[in-house]
Amino acid sequence: MQAQEDYVLVKDIESPAKTSEDRAVARTARAATTARKAVKPLRSIAIFGAVGALVAAVALPAYASSKPSEAAATTLQQLAADDSQSLVVASAATAATLDRGTFTATTPDEIAKKKAEEAAAARAAAAASAAAASAASSGGNFNTGNYALVSPGSGEVRYPLPQGSYNVSRTVGGAHQGADMLAPAGTPIYAAAAGVVRASAESIGGYGVCVMLDSVVGGQRVQTTYGHMIYGSRQVQAGETVAAGQLIGFVGSTGRSTANHLHFEVWVNGGLMEPIAWLGANAG
Repeated sequence: MQAQEDYVLVKDIESPAKTSEDRAVARTARAATTARKAVKPLRSIAIFGAVGALVAAVALPAYASSKPSEAAATTLQQLAADDSQSLVVASAATAATLDRGTFTATTPDEIAKKKAEEAAAARAAAAASAAAASAASSGGNFNTGNYALVSPGSGEVRYPLPQGSYNVSRTVGGAHQGADMLAPAGTPIYAAAAGVVRASAESIGGYGVCVMLDSVVGGQRVQTTYGHMIYGSRQVQAGETVAAGQLIGFVGSTGRSTANHLHFEVWVNGGLMEPIAWLGANAG
């Protein structure tokens, strides 16, 4: 087709005899040819543009998905600052020692028991302090000058309370390991035998205010316990040496007690004895 058009143009130039109509037809043909030549580049450009747009539509989303977003690169601390919140991340945390106080227990029941014991000890200490303060302010409720420093009788074993000052309400049996000697509050308590004070405290378990002695009587190891004394009435301390019949305290109702009395225990060579019978057999 191109060759034919060129041929027509050449003939048109070579033929001077053509009429004005022929020349007009020739000009029209040349214009059409020129228009077609102009359209071809435009069509090619349009085709390349469409192909480029298609490539961009496919490639750009894939590229965008593979590129880390700016929001993803934002640190947790920056996000927290933008939200006006406080955030602590593991990398910024510091180790802290867990303070369990004085508790060595591990289970909730053991911890609760330990707390109860410490609370009871604190209450006993507070009561003892109050009793001591009251005694000091009143000039002393325990005037030892009013009492003999030894109990009635003689020999290695003495009665812990003055004769005729008490009644025995119960003795050893079941879970009870001593004799309860009922007596008025403030009745003097004496050491049943000479020995060394093993324990002396304002609170020893259910005994309340208590003194415990280690003695040797007739070649046998004898341990005696004196419980439920009045707060602040103990006359001896742990480690002291006492004589038989020496004043060691005063009858009260501390610890697990419902009335004023002396809880008196006797152990001989590690075996529990019935205290009243032991006193009757050994006391002078």
